[in-house]
Amino acid sequence: MIKISNLSKTFGKKKVLDNLNCNIQTNSIYGLIGANGAGKSTLLRILNDIYKKDSGSIEIDGVEVEDNEELKQNLVFIPDDLFFFPSYTILDMGKFYQSMYKNFDMEYFKQLIKMLKLDLNEKIQNFSKGMKRQTALICAIATNASYMFFDETFDGLDPVIRNIMKKILINQMEKKDTTIIMTSHNLRELEDICDNLGLLYKGGILFESDINSLKTNMFKIQISLKEDFGKDQFSELDIMNYKKIGSIATIIAKGDREKAEESLKRMNPVILDFLPLTLEEVFIYEMEVLGYEFNQVI
Repeated sequence: MIKISNLSKTFGKKKVLDNLNCNIQTNSIYGLIGANGAGKSTLLRILNDIYKKDSGSIEIDGVEVEDNEELKQNLVFIPDDLFFFPSYTILDMGKFYQSMYKNFDMEYFKQLIKMLKLDLNEKIQNFSKGMKRQTALICAIATNASYMFFDETFDGLDPVIRNIMKKILINQMEKKDTTIIMTSHNLRELEDICDNLGLLYKGGILFESDINSLKTNMFKIQISLKEDFGKDQFSELDIMNYKKIGSIATIIAKGDREKAEESLKRMNPVILDFLPLTLEEVFIYEMEVLGYEFNQVI
């Protein structure tokens, strides 16, 4: 488990992280989203002891991260701005990681490279952006580190390779009880892989929830009644957003869907439909409740 308490970090006059608090459960995939410059990369670098915090504490499995060489054997970090030694091939890079991580699995590394149809002996400097990202992710996965940190995880990957990498990451988590923390400014990239999501804004976690709760506790309703009606007639619902165009109202509500459906059916509606919400829509309405505009936060 990762426990972050009152974490702050300032660069010059800019406070990037401000008393940030967050708990990340073991054997889960945690997605950290936020606009460019929100502090996602800074947080990952502090978690890996690349940057030093100004104040607060970070514990991983009950142990302080800072200056802990033994713990770092269980941490691997792939930044957004990838770096490879100019003359290195994929195999050279695998051997480099093997020299640093005692649990590095070279056979699994070669298996993943073959699966993705990459050439072990090709120089990485000749690769496309997406191929470099694949190489970096595979190097990290083959370390078998308990905690993996990926910044802008799927940047540069085409949709097919992105889905393959997601399956590899999920398999790694299930096989090794791995905890994965990944960042993105694109909510859609993370919604089908993460267990939990945290929204980073102005140096802190503005909103946090597990995805299953987000998707099951909120629903969209379209309803029309025989007589004219207004929002006050739906007082039994926990309404987050209400819009009426003509004779049809669209309601975003939270709570027990079955109870809501029973309540609305008693009104003998002409139209009653329950529609699915995307994760982005869920966040938009949650932000409205908190008094923020989603497009200003992401």
